[in-house]
Amino acid sequence: MCNLNIDNIFAIQDRYQFNDIAIKIFNYQAKHNPVYKAYLSYLKFNPTSVSELKQIPFLPIEFFKTHKIICGNKKIQKTFFSSGTTGMQRSNHHITDISVYEKSFSLAFEMKYGNIQNYCILALLPTYLENESSSLVYMVNHLIKQSGHNDSGFYLDNLDQLAKKLKTLDEDNHKVILIGVSYALIDLAKNYPMNLQNTVIMETGGMKGKRKELTKAELHQFLASKLGVKNIHSEYGMTELLSQAYSEQKGRFSTPPWMKILIRDTYDPFTFLEKGKSGGINIIDLANVNSCSFIETKDLGKIYNDNTFEILGRLDNSDIRGCNLLVAD
Repeated sequence: MCNLNIDNIFAIQDRYQFNDIAIKIFNYQAKHNPVYKAYLSYLKFNPTSVSELKQIPFLPIEFFKTHKIICGNKKIQKTFFSSGTTGMQRSNHHITDISVYEKSFSLAFEMKYGNIQNYCILALLPTYLENESSSLVYMVNHLIKQSGHNDSGFYLDNLDQLAKKLKTLDEDNHKVILIGVSYALIDLAKNYPMNLQNTVIMETGGMKGKRKELTKAELHQFLASKLGVKNIHSEYGMTELLSQAYSEQKGRFSTPPWMKILIRDTYDPFTFLEKGKSGGINIIDLANVNSCSFIETKDLGKIYNDNTFEILGRLDNSDIRGCNLLVAD
């Protein structure tokens, strides 16, 4: 690929390095990704004209449902599928080097939370476990193994067992991270209120029609009050990305150094908005080096002055995603 060492992506330390590598990856993908190349051609866009990130056209995320988004003729090691609902066309992301995904989520996690081996990782992801090709389940399963903790693992519908395990670990001063889909966390909090002191509750979003929709703020307030924690953490990711953003409170997400959020005008997708203004979310994910790193999503959000961002909802008529809450605050 583009004469760029993968390790350079994960060694980015400032925006100048990011911009330099991003433009190199763009030039590579514009030439070697047939779908992206055709899309740029349709726009009558000349890839050689790019000198800054905001000049780059972003590929609409719908293409991951209808096309094979991959660079060159590399062998596919793994394909991730979005969960979707019955009858819904699912997104697919073909992975030619699974080690890139593993490095991306492992480094991003440790940048935010420190050494994974310091934690017991518990997962409450019943909806995702039904999807054998879920990128989220792959990530969490890998984190569980990396933690090396005897009690780390997945829970399906056995909430009573999970509640007992949480209380025991918390009382024994074990550092715990419980990663859960929103509706399952609501069931846990409603039926097994507790006062956790050493546990991080991390929601991955997604009511999936299982419960009445809540705003992010309502969800977090409910979970925090029932489980005794000060803040609810969040994970923002999707099938089409190999990187994740994390929020430690109030739904304000931060990205790892190889990932960048831009806000576009919803009426003009080629115009970007300044910080503080709401619009469509575009994502640059340099870990997507072998697929497409420049994605125009259907999420709505805004960026703050400290470069954190917030998810405000979804564009009208867009599919329900399993990876974030769908109702704006």
